[in-house]
Amino acid sequence: MSDDILKVLLNEEQIEKRCIELAEQIESDYEKLHAVPIVVGLLKGSVPFMAELIKRFTFDCEIDFMSVSSYDGTESIGDVRIEKDMDISCRGRHILVVEDIVDTGRTLREVKQMFMNKGATDVKIVSLLDKPERRVVDIKADYVGYTVPNEFVVGYGLDYNQKYRNLPFIGILKPEIYE
Repeated sequence: MSDDILKVLLNEEQIEKRCIELAEQIESDYEKLHAVPIVVGLLKGSVPFMAELIKRFTFDCEIDFMSVSSYDGTESIGDVRIEKDMDISCRGRHILVVEDIVDTGRTLREVKQMFMNKGATDVKIVSLLDKPERRVVDIKADYVGYTVPNEFVVGYGLDYNQKYRNLPFIGILKPEIYE
């Protein structure tokens, strides 16, 4: 698996350090609101990041998951599908969406709008990675771990055809693997 990686962008220690910083910032913001957020992980890519992030929280929060899809292979197709909705009602609640990467922005725009339509008080987004060069809709995460170049990145939850999610780092996949 590691032989398929062109270059390591972020190692495990860098990711862990940034998760600690993000957790402190998020905690401070929610304490000011006196709010108990529902932390919603977008399956499957957010799981390693969400696990690392929430274990740093010292404030109350609830946890739920959604499964949404807008990709076919390496391309975002623009058609966002909800495959698994949350189990907890978001009406009148503060939502913190956890995402692995903000790429085109289509998925997050639709998810955020869906929460607002269902009566959420507030929707914030935390993403491990941001790839602004690929953005096609106007959306920004409220909290970002790292900005990455327009390369095909895998690891730490990010995949190519369901592979590489378990790598403990973020790496650039060799083009010959996906072309």
